[in-house]
Amino acid sequence: MRTWTDVLRFAFQPVVNLTTGGIAALEILARPETGDVLGEARRNPELDGRLAVLAFRAAARKETLLPLHINVFAATLADLGGIGPLPEAVREAGRMPWEVTLDIVPPYTHVPQRALLEAVAVLRGHGFRISADGIGDGDVPLRLLTDLSPDLIKLDASLLARPAAVRAMRTLCEELGALVAVEGVETELHYSAALSAGAQLAQGELFAPPARIPVAEVYVPPPSPAAGPAPRSGPYVREFVRPAALLPVTASALQVRALLTGSPDVSGVLLVDQTGAPVRSVHRSRFLLSMSGRYGHALYADRPAFKLGDAPRTVGVDATAWEVLDVVAVGGPDRTSDDVAVVDRFGRCVGVVRLADLVRALAETRVEEAAGLNPLTRLPGSDAITGEVDRWLADGRVFALSWLDIDHFKQVNDGAGFAAGDDLIRSVGQALQEAAVGHARVGHIGGDDFLVLADETGLDQVAALLDAPWTAGGRPVTLSLATVVCGPGSVADHRQAAACLAPLKKAAKALDGASWVLGRAGLPGHEIRRGSEAYPAQAGYAAVEP
Repeated sequence: MRTWTDVLRFAFQPVVNLTTGGIAALEILARPETGDVLGEARRNPELDGRLAVLAFRAAARKETLLPLHINVFAATLADLGGIGPLPEAVREAGRMPWEVTLDIVPPYTHVPQRALLEAVAVLRGHGFRISADGIGDGDVPLRLLTDLSPDLIKLDASLLARPAAVRAMRTLCEELGALVAVEGVETELHYSAALSAGAQLAQGELFAPPARIPVAEVYVPPPSPAAGPAPRSGPYVREFVRPAALLPVTASALQVRALLTGSPDVSGVLLVDQTGAPVRSVHRSRFLLSMSGRYGHALYADRPAFKLGDAPRTVGVDATAWEVLDVVAVGGPDRTSDDVAVVDRFGRCVGVVRLADLVRALAETRVEEAAGLNPLTRLPGSDAITGEVDRWLADGRVFALSWLDIDHFKQVNDGAGFAAGDDLIRSVGQALQEAAVGHARVGHIGGDDFLVLADETGLDQVAALLDAPWTAGGRPVTLSLATVVCGPGSVADHRQAAACLAPLKKAAKALDGASWVLGRAGLPGHEIRRGSEAYPAQAGYAAVEP
């Protein structure tokens, strides 16, 4: 007699890294040929636990090295206090628990929250990663979501139509140290909205439908030219993370050799401890050369691979590509092709980056930036700054956008000559760069006009330039500064921010001498911080509206 396991098949859907366009993981989905096994599993925790084990074994048979996502109902975890035999199945397959993310799916109603949290703590103790699934379309209480402190939060694509809710979830994820993924991405509009929302991962029919055989490539829409070049401090390493080939630190050289020879695309293996932290790095070419040399197999086959590895090179997930190059620069030239391990805040390996990927991205970044530089000051133009404004908006950051220019510049040019005017513009641009602190960006948008994007706390350094004794051809010159502070939800994009800035610039230019006017998007009025009228303007004057 055929059982339900005889008619159960599994499909694999890729989880896509939205920045690199590569496959970051595979979600395993049960596909019964008959009956409603999933409906029964929702009512029967033991059945759901068995499904999780079967899903993992189905992936293990495909011999994929990609991290895996396995679905499990919240009620199952609360009832079983874990997922029974899954940890043992992972060990038997030679995989690491931290390569498996458990997607906890709704419903949460009537699930004992304390029991669920205790079960999650047990799974984390084994090393599994935790994902909260179906957010925005499920019934997970916000307090429980915070208490779960998941490594990943999966948002339903329907939430993309509510940008304020997505921004709030992004802020929560930043506080929890969690990644943001969007499920159900079916159109390029969904894709663009997920990018704008700041999601790092996504999955859906647009990239690839679920398939019985894991796909090797996915469709990713071409990048929008309006995205602008990467910020000077980036690109960030998280954009280039590849899945890592991991083995326990106790693995033998024969185990490493089997993995490398069976996976020609793997450039190296990381040996990790019980917590998932990299301990040794085994480089493909150097390892196989040692094994293939005279007596190499006899000498090393049964010995720990640890002895044939090197100290791992590691960077945090928030590192920039430039910081990775600093890490690579330390050590002998024979290690320049080694993978660099990327670790999370707990020191656990989340993937690797390859030097070739970083060099290519940095070269492209420099070409893009050079094309947009102003020939006089060598500062980026407006596209770079406005693109960064949109990225800060997507991140939910509070920022200050400032417009600085030289007062009566035409008269300066006419009186002192264009060469003196050019020298003055170069001096102002250089001073702005030196005054910009942290992640502030300075742009030269043409003529004597400059844009500065900064945190509100960095405004005083920029405003200090107003007090400097500027001259052109011996003639005294003053500067005007207009600033709009934009909080979450106050403006939708850089165009609205620029529209808020325009009346403030006009107000600053109407003052005598060096002037600075500051307003806040969405609030009426502005404050005069420099100029002949050293008092706040009356409410309603030059209102700053998005």
